[in-house]
Amino acid sequence: MAEILFELIKIGNSVKVTAIDPITGIEAAVVVPSNLPISQAKQQALKKLKYILSKK
Repeated sequence: MAEILFELIKIGNSVKVTAIDPITGIEAAVVVPSNLPISQAKQQALKKLKYILSKK
């Protein structure tokens, strides 16, 4: 994975973080509290994306 794209969308007191692998187009999304640091939120989404890619 050379590059991962992230999309963050605030929804009330939460943030939906989507990690996208631009090569395969596979996405993984997590919803985290809005007070969680962005780096940790991205890390959780990336961990889920890696899990999904490992299943393929």
